[in-house]
Amino acid sequence: MTGTNGPSALFSPPAVRGLTLRNRIMVSPMCQYSATDGMANDWHVVHLGAFAVGGAALVVAEATAVEARGRISPLDLGIWSDAHIAPLMRLVGIVERNGAVPGIQLAHAGRKASTKLPWVAGPRALGPGDGGWAAVAPSPIPFGPGFEPPRELTIGEIGEIAEIVDAWRAAARRARLAGFRVIEIHAGHGYLLHEFFSPVANERSDRFGGSFDDRVRIGLEVVAAIRSEWSPELPLFMRLSATDWIDDRPSSRAHRRTTWE
Repeated sequence: MTGTNGPSALFSPPAVRGLTLRNRIMVSPMCQYSATDGMANDWHVVHLGAFAVGGAALVVAEATAVEARGRISPLDLGIWSDAHIAPLMRLVGIVERNGAVPGIQLAHAGRKASTKLPWVAGPRALGPGDGGWAAVAPSPIPFGPGFEPPRELTIGEIGEIAEIVDAWRAAARRARLAGFRVIEIHAGHGYLLHEFFSPVANERSDRFGGSFDDRVRIGLEVVAAIRSEWSPELPLFMRLSATDWIDDRPSSRAHRRTTWE
């Protein structure tokens, strides 16, 4: 394809850190809700392999939970145990053999975890009696109507926040062993890291809440943890949401607690 000034830049090979992509087409992560116990399977191989065959340069696997309780639904892809590595290696292989770079989005759903499948009931909570689990978040503020308040994460050297940061570190190690060449941190869409960043969902008064610098602290710790396992030659992306979709005018506590992000 050519433009008025020569070949289209879309098909020029960009360099990102130590990688050179064959063009500028990236396939963004798309939740498939097709895994059992977080394991990648034939569906994921065919789904992502098709984009590589089609000529995309970077193919990113869907939001992959760093903890089992960080899944959006019970059928989300996972990377919280070493058992997930081998199935993900198969996915990486099909993408690479067809000329694309394999990437993975690492995620934790926070207070938006444990939901029913979107085509069954939309964004509705899945209770423990139906195969769901208790969600965790920076503050005990429910995601929306019908959701139970999540449990507030504890702090300290051996607290849950430190454990979650370490879960991202371990996930990066597994992603490296599986052969992925790009990691994207999911810090948007109202999921756990975004919940910490946002004063709408984060009412903490410790060093992970309050000021902007303190609210984004966990994000910086996650980046540092991943970089400790991830080659400096390989790209590390972060997906951010630039808005909470909350009206800036004064609003009641009840409204702030029930508005969906």
